[in-house]
Amino acid sequence: MQLFDNPAFNFQALFALGGAGQRSTDVGEVLTAVNTINDRGLSNQTFTETFTDWGDRLASMAKKASGDGEKETRRFRSLRSAAYHEQALYFVLGSDSPGDERDVYQKGRDGWDDFAAHCSPPAETATLPYAGKRMPLWFFRPDTSATRRPTIILTNGSDGQNVDMWTYGVSAALDRGWNALVYDGPGQGQLLFVDEVPMTTRWETVVTPLVDWLVRRKDVDPKRIALSGLSLGGDLAPRAAAFEPRLAAVVASPGCVAPWSAFPGEIRKILTPSKEETNEIWNKEVVPELPKEDRFTLSKRFEPYDAAVMTAARRGKMFTDFYTPARVLVGLDISKVAGRITMPALVVNFQDDQFFPGQAQKLYDLVGGPKDLVDMDRTQGAQLHCSPMAPQYYNEVVFDWLTETLKVD
Repeated sequence: MQLFDNPAFNFQALFALGGAGQRSTDVGEVLTAVNTINDRGLSNQTFTETFTDWGDRLASMAKKASGDGEKETRRFRSLRSAAYHEQALYFVLGSDSPGDERDVYQKGRDGWDDFAAHCSPPAETATLPYAGKRMPLWFFRPDTSATRRPTIILTNGSDGQNVDMWTYGVSAALDRGWNALVYDGPGQGQLLFVDEVPMTTRWETVVTPLVDWLVRRKDVDPKRIALSGLSLGGDLAPRAAAFEPRLAAVVASPGCVAPWSAFPGEIRKILTPSKEETNEIWNKEVVPELPKEDRFTLSKRFEPYDAAVMTAARRGKMFTDFYTPARVLVGLDISKVAGRITMPALVVNFQDDQFFPGQAQKLYDLVGGPKDLVDMDRTQGAQLHCSPMAPQYYNEVVFDWLTETLKVD
């Protein structure tokens, strides 16, 4: 499973390759991009440029597929465009043009919106108020009838985009006759890259309005609404489930209790009880010694938790306030509330998870209601954080569990 020598680049590219099974990418396109990058020399710049070019190319090709019989061609070219722009988006802050981040995001968002608009039926879109802004959502359904159906709310992580929710849930839901709701919460998608609204530690304030919106619909079975969380969503979704009793089930992939523990010990020890002391250590002792690649990595990983991090990174600068985003990450610890989860819970453990090793078992042990723990491992090609090369297997496991748990015919 090695496309690049560098593990960070390789991990991202594996998602692009794995998405081909759900038609969100194409194997030939991804491998051609990988070969181009390796030929040019792997870097943030070559990775960003190459995948941006592929995203732009697919967007142009999608617009040309405008004939009556070309709807499917247009929508999946738009989806692939969104996926390739997502690849570029991840590394753009480390490129020669970090200020392009919002534009690259918007290109991916345009592809996603065009894809959603050309689904059959088209995804229904809406916005809900959040922190003085509007939280966007996309509601996918098998048809336009008023049949009450089970519905899954798909929660993304700290750096995934909506195309990932298609790969890890929407497509599988529609195949099974379910509805699926995708949304951008604070610290994600539009709310992060455009509105600059950072992550919240109280994810129930995000999910409860979504449940309110769903239960008013005639095509949603209010007793069969499930919530799933991928990547950091494996912490966010359980947090919401602890406070939202109308949910019929929750899925955490992977289970996560304390996101702050995913950071190296030498980074975590910078944080002290004092904001002044913390930031003095950060700016005087740590930042001057940080290699360029570490500056990018830390900016990228802290970006969702404080808009000031993003502002500085887009200007090619290092953020100066370490304390604020670090405290948000500490506040995402759900160990004290996980026991309040009383609806059935599925906790997924990915073998060789680079970010949250061992945390799935910890969450499973804390959940207060009925629960199951499932391992996804090398024998299925499903290792690594979020099993980038096995989304089809992932969907099979999750939706089989949901179907049995919610007693769906």
